[in-house]
Amino acid sequence: MDVPGGSDAQAQRFEQIQAELLGRWPETRLEPSLDRIAALVQLLGDPQRAYPVIQVAGTNGKSSTARMVESMLRGFGLRTGLFTSPHVTDIRERIVIDGQPISVERFVDVYDDVAPYLGIVDDRFLDTPLSYFEVLTAMGYAAFADAPVGVAVVETGMGGTWDATNVADGVVAVVTPIDIDHTDYLGPDVATIATEKAGIISTGAVAVLAQQSLAAAEVLLQRCADVGATVVREGLEFGVRARDIAVGGQVLALQTRAGVYDDIVLPMHGVHQAHNAAVALAAAEAFFGAGEQMLDLEVVRHGFASVTSPGRMEIVRRSPTIMLDAAHNPHGARALAQALQEEFAFDRLVGVVGVLADKDAAGILEALEPVLDCVVVTEARTPRAMPVDALAAVAVEVFGEDRVEVQALLPDALDAAIALVDAPAALGGSGVVVTGSVITAGEARRLLAGS
Repeated sequence: MDVPGGSDAQAQRFEQIQAELLGRWPETRLEPSLDRIAALVQLLGDPQRAYPVIQVAGTNGKSSTARMVESMLRGFGLRTGLFTSPHVTDIRERIVIDGQPISVERFVDVYDDVAPYLGIVDDRFLDTPLSYFEVLTAMGYAAFADAPVGVAVVETGMGGTWDATNVADGVVAVVTPIDIDHTDYLGPDVATIATEKAGIISTGAVAVLAQQSLAAAEVLLQRCADVGATVVREGLEFGVRARDIAVGGQVLALQTRAGVYDDIVLPMHGVHQAHNAAVALAAAEAFFGAGEQMLDLEVVRHGFASVTSPGRMEIVRRSPTIMLDAAHNPHGARALAQALQEEFAFDRLVGVVGVLADKDAAGILEALEPVLDCVVVTEARTPRAMPVDALAAVAVEVFGEDRVEVQALLPDALDAAIALVDAPAALGGSGVVVTGSVITAGEARRLLAGS
């Protein structure tokens, strides 16, 4: 593995640490308690209380929104920490300081600082030892305190109330759109899921709420009333005033209570990213004083223009165009399909889709079917992947047999998709979109980076 800036010994230790982390409970397994992570951060001196925290929860758009908030705050001269999950290609993406993933050396040092306390907590909770995600969360909080940062923007993992990140009390709680996902752990309907997500809204915080369904909005507003949080709502206190599609992204005018921020260049595709930008701007305003006065327009513009979000409608190659998107549920797939339809004029578009076994494969494929000429189904390299034959059966039901190709290995699936768009019958504006899970998008990103 190529580890930038790391010696051979550090690279080996880095690999060893990742193996140790993967030997713990997977981050997809949730046991509803903050007791373990609370015990761990207490032993570390409660690093999450050394700086203000902006916390971001929701079903889709969390990572992109968190990245936008962090980019803006950094532009205002704050030293920032950013914690997101899951990573696309490198675990260090999860812990970012001042816009850069922590180095291999720092990752190793932080883990080694935390490691002596892991056994103590594991021994205290023998039936439910610390999970992969809990340890990484503690590492993120510890790294930010040691930096030190002036503010941390923290994306929740799966939920909210019981999410490991929630040992911090966010001064601003951001909730992106809520939809059906992780039903085994979060509940069978939007209202139940919203109840879990609402748990990040702390007493006296400012709650920045993206546009929600009625069921989710009622739950979130009730939580705000219960804890005395100030509410800032998309569609009422802020929103997207204007949006124009541009080369490489879009140009926005965003309205908040403080005023209109115009000529915002956002180098990201999709109307959903425009709404994420509005939420991010409202969160930044809330952090600096609840939107009583406009922020410096040029700093805001620069913050948005500088933002990146790997694996979110990310174009990694031209001729043909190859795009990666981490859509892993029907809500995310619908947003991807809408953006592809509105912002691109492909003569032929082929999907490469690999889905995890616990996801709604039919819902994802049904959302993508109107914009794809055909689909190559594949299987990501993870025990969590839906077997390719099972996914193919679902795809045939949605697309019909003539529009489905099966390639078990992702490299073969990419080759097959490129051949389909490069066929003599295909016209000039052809493309491939790789989607279905973060793991699929990340594996494709690694493959294409080396070719």
